[in-house]
Amino acid sequence: MEDKDIVDLYWQRDEKAISETADKYGSYCYSIAYNILSDTEDAKESVNDTYLNAWNSMPPHRPAVLSTFIGKITRFISLKKWRDKRTQKRGGGNIDYAYEEISECIPAKTTVVEELENKEIAKLIDSFLDTLPLCEQNIFVCRYWYFDSISDIAKQFRFSESKVKSILYRTRKKLRFKLLEEGVIIEN
Repeated sequence: MEDKDIVDLYWQRDEKAISETADKYGSYCYSIAYNILSDTEDAKESVNDTYLNAWNSMPPHRPAVLSTFIGKITRFISLKKWRDKRTQKRGGGNIDYAYEEISECIPAKTTVVEELENKEIAKLIDSFLDTLPLCEQNIFVCRYWYFDSISDIAKQFRFSESKVKSILYRTRKKLRFKLLEEGVIIEN
């Protein structure tokens, strides 16, 4: 079923919208949730919460790209669940390492998660990513949006793990320079 038709089902309040979404985007959402949470049950719960949130969001929202809309909901729900678990001293997984890596580029006024959600910084990062070659953009997004592991990224792009680490390191350095240049972060 086409995305437009699925969105129409949500607007008609037809429960078939959820099953169609699950059929088409269930594994995509699970992948996002699992990369963040590193726990099968929590990932499944986040995906189910995604469907409920999508149901409650449409209407009034009519997403232009359903996969992006559903992916953002899954990511938001999973990050919230991860923060809640971490508060309870039970966190872990790729997200810890990814945030540790990117934290050198983000100002530390609050938590890295809160800063990444800041719209101004997000716009700067988006414009920065647009200046990168497509391969570097994709590797950066895989690591810091989807929280893919270094080994998974290496397999996906058919690079060695050390090459992926090197690309990410150079990209973070460029991003840090861009954020310094824009006055988002200040050198100590």
